[in-house]
Parts: sequence; structure tokens; C-alpha cells
Amino acid sequence: MSDKTFYITTAIAYTSGKPHIGNTYEIVLTDAIARFKRQLGYDVFFMTGTDEHGQKIEIKAKEAGKTPQAFVDEIAAKIKDIWDLMNTSYDKFIRTTDPYHEEQVQKIFKKLYDKGDIYKGEYEGLYCTPCEAFWTESQLVDGNCPDCGRTVSQSKEEAYFFRLSKYQDKLMKYIEDTPDFIQPESRKNEMINNFLKPGLQDLCVSRTSFDWGIPVNFDDKHVIYVWIDALSNYITGIGFDTDGNHSENYYKYWPADVHLIGKDILRFHTIYWPIMLMALDIPLPKKVFGHPWMLFGEDKMSKSKGNIIYADDLVKYFGVDAVRYFALHEMPFAQDGTITWELVMERINSDLANVLGNLVNRTITMVNKYFDGVVEKPDVQEPVDQALIQLALETPKKSGAEDGRIKGCGCHRRGLYIASTKQ
Repeated sequence: MSDKTFYITTAIAYTSGKPHIGNTYEIVLTDAIARFKRQLGYDVFFMTGTDEHGQKIEIKAKEAGKTPQAFVDEIAAKIKDIWDLMNTSYDKFIRTTDPYHEEQVQKIFKKLYDKGDIYKGEYEGLYCTPCEAFWTESQLVDGNCPDCGRTVSQSKEEAYFFRLSKYQDKLMKYIEDTPDFIQPESRKNEMINNFLKPGLQDLCVSRTSFDWGIPVNFDDKHVIYVWIDALSNYITGIGFDTDGNHSENYYKYWPADVHLIGKDILRFHTIYWPIMLMALDIPLPKKVFGHPWMLFGEDKMSKSKGNIIYADDLVKYFGVDAVRYFALHEMPFAQDGTITWELVMERINSDLANVLGNLVNRTITMVNKYFDGVVEKPDVQEPVDQALIQLALETPKKSGAEDGRIKGCGCHRRGLYIASTKQ
């Protein structure tokens, strides 16, 4: 076993419905990085999973005539099926309804409460149910949720709060002293200028208006809100124990090398999550990378707009590796990518059929023409071959080189993107 370890995670998928190709892009990208690091000799742990609590789930389960547990069991199975369909090589699929995770989340909440970092108060504000987020009036966009654009409603209830403000200066200094912690650079600037510099408000971390969540074990009126529940998966999934009885995997792999997440949840992972870890005296992850969105044409995918493409539908027509190739080729790290059925067909015809297919066809034709279909001495080399051989040997090294964009994960070079699922 290699002494070089590499721990990479996706965001855990919310079990409100079937994931579309934009959601699936994240797991494919993470898988490509994990495969690449394994090829370089790293002992890789790649974790993904599902986020299964919250008011939105409770509402959807009721609409479907099911218990919340039955509802999330069904959706989690669908998500896992798609991740498996895409040949992703994850090492663990965590669910936030796993008993060990729930137990540790309760202990984490109690530990933060005992430290005085969580306190009881009352929340009154504007709430977006689909995003499960509270907003101030100034944060709204045209009177609606700034993340999803839906309407918000006035909400008032007793709640526990987490003292984000206590750790604001410490987090700001950490980000300044660790320039690669938030990537890409534009995302880091956004977090600093839009959230940290204006000042952090303490965070609502419990709810009483719904039941589908992990109970606060010293106050059963409350369930633990999404932030402490969902974000903790990155440590509970590798065996973190609040009492200090950590697993071998926790000691081996934490801190994570990369949390690979969508740019829309960067705030939670670069402000809430590191402050939680600071409060628990746990080392912070080495890097949080906020990848862009895969758009349908120029629009964000939305069921209400009817512009969603699903990975399994693409695979049915084009095959797994072709869909993986398209997703990894079309998504630059600095800006959103685009997918349509027409673009997928164009890319496959151009790159895979015409370029790669033509290369394979010409090679086979020459082997048949000059060697009767059998290359009996494959190791024979002539001086004219040396430049091509050298190029082939040097390219993997260049692909793994650190150039300051995503140091340490090897995912910034295009050479990685064609990583085969047959390794």
C-alpha cells in the first residue's frame, strides 16, 4: 500500500429527486481525478453519497404518499444506480440516514453546545424551502431567493445558533495565509468580499417546524439543521468519532485533499464548514474547489423549464465512455459549460468517431497491410521513433505537474480528461 494518500469527495447529492447530467458531471470529474491519482501511485479514498434530511424531503414524501425514510431510500438507490452506471470508482457511498453518521452528528452538536459555540435563540427571517436557507431582505434578488429565484416566506421560530462570528477573523487569516484553500481564485474573492468582509451572522442550526431530521438529543423539540448534519459527512464517512475513538481511515486520510463541489454551495463549504472544524479543533481540508455549472444551452437546468437531460438517457444512446468524455471535455474550470443533444452528437462525431476512430482505423489498416495483421516485434525502435516515445512518456508527468490552479489533485490538465473507465 502506498504511503502517499489522497482523499477526495463530492458534495453529497440531495435526495429530492433524480440527478441530471449537471449533477452527474461532478461525480464523473471526481472519478477522473481519483483514477488519475491512483495511476500516480496514491492510496486514494473517494467518497460520495446522499443528503437525506430536511423540510423539502418531508414535503415531497408526503406528496408521494410515503414515509420520509421510504422516500429517501428510493431516491438514494436511484442516485447510486446512476453513479454506478457512469462507472465511478468511489470507495464509500455515505447516507446521512446511516446510524453511525446520525449518532456522530448528535455528539458534534452537543460538543459545540457544551463549548458555548451553539446557543438557543429565536429566528425571524425570510426562508426559502427548496434551498433550505434563510435570507435577509438585502440578500434577496428581485424579492426572491438569490440562489434559486423562488419566492421566500416569513418564518419565525425558536432555534439554536452557531457562533460563526466568533471565528470570522480566524477564518479570514487562514484564507489569507493559505492561498490555495479556495479555488479557483475568483471564488475565493467572492467569499471574502461578499461574506467575510461585510461580517458573518450567527447561523441557524436547528429547526422546530418539521420533524424529518436528526433530533437534538438534549432538546427533542428540535432537529439538527442541514449544515451540521450534511457537512459532517466528510469526517463521519471515514470514521471520525467525537469522543476521540477515530478509525484507521480517519487518521490515514484526514484532512481531505479536495472537496469538489458546485460553485453554488461554496459558501457552506468555505465558511460554515471550516468554522465548524475550527470549533471542533479539527484540521481543515487542504482545498475546496467550486466547479462551474453545466447549462442547457444558456440556461440553468430546471424541471419547471423542461430543459433537463439525464445521464442514463445519454448513456442509452451514446454509451458510458462517450458521455464521460463529453462532460469532461466541455467543462472549463473558470466558466459554465453547455450541453444539448446536438452538441453531444457533434462532439462524439468529431472527436471520437472522426479523430479517434480514424486513427484506430488507419492503424489497423497499416498493421494488416504491412504485417499481415500481426506485429511480431513490437519493441523494435528506430531513431525516428524517439520523439514520439519521449512525448508519450513525458505527457503523464506534465499532467500531474502543479501549476497553481488545483495543486495536488492533478485535475487541471486536459490530458486527464480522457481517463478511461476500464482501468
